[in-house]
Amino acid sequence: MPPGPAPDTRRLVAAPRRRSILAAGLGLLAAPAMAQEPWPSRPVRIIVPFAPGGTADIPARIIADHLSRQFGKPVVVENRSGAGGAVGIRAVAQAADGHTLLHSTSAVAILPALQLNPGFDPLVDLAPVTITAVAPILLLTRADGTFPDLRHFLERARAAPGKVSFSSSGIGSTVHLAGELLRARAQVDLLHVPYRGSAPSATALLAGETDAAFLSPIEALPHINAGRMRVLATAGRQRSPMAPDAPTISEEVPSYDGIQLWFGLFGPRDMPQEAVARLMQELAPLRQDSVLTARMAELRAETPLDGPAVLMARMRAEVPLWKSIAQQAGIPRE
Repeated sequence: MPPGPAPDTRRLVAAPRRRSILAAGLGLLAAPAMAQEPWPSRPVRIIVPFAPGGTADIPARIIADHLSRQFGKPVVVENRSGAGGAVGIRAVAQAADGHTLLHSTSAVAILPALQLNPGFDPLVDLAPVTITAVAPILLLTRADGTFPDLRHFLERARAAPGKVSFSSSGIGSTVHLAGELLRARAQVDLLHVPYRGSAPSATALLAGETDAAFLSPIEALPHINAGRMRVLATAGRQRSPMAPDAPTISEEVPSYDGIQLWFGLFGPRDMPQEAVARLMQELAPLRQDSVLTARMAELRAETPLDGPAVLMARMRAEVPLWKSIAQQAGIPRE
């Protein structure tokens, strides 16, 4: 039987090679999909840029505990204080691991007004996630004080420039700037008396060292309930449920910007959008009837958890506002 044609060895070799190349190509296409894990793919840190035990710790630790259960991965709070909060904020702004968050007070919007080079631009270097809690700022006087209401307080200040005083927890604090904002918008010469903390500020008011004080509900509520202090006004856009009979400052001074004490959750600027979305999805159950709402209610704070757009809008309004007010008040930038 005559032999058949000799096999084409080139085709026999080429076929397996083509199959190998095709398999390798498919493997390369599949590799990114297989490697892309849902966020978070590792433990998450929440940096609080203040010492342990402060008010910023309370919502941060409740949120961390909740997210740990939801993620099935550790979420830990790390306190990193220094430079009025700038050290911890810088650490988050410079983080490159995709799993570092910031939980800060409104200091994140104020620091650029107080420091020449805080080491971050809050409008550029941080990705807003959500406002976690808000509380009113209260303008108070002694219950037996001589000012029946805010109008009389301002009339007295205009009649005696530099004589009517208010205390605060320190230069550059949110409550101090609330007073400076009143001075600028009402065009009155109020005397600011700074103290080292809210408790000494409250004590000074009760002792008659100052005529008024800007305080948070945490410090003021025990004295209000005991009949030692009276709320002249609140600094927000709407009246506070804790003092419904007290007007907002803007009711008497329409140009006054409504401000509050607030806490916010941020990531670094390159934080993936899917991470922000996942955080908001898991935080949603905390908005109502949760450990967070109950604990914040004790402090007379609300828990909006209303997403990145609202937080960004607040930052865009407050960063330039505080720069302007600090400059008008003559607060030196260090």
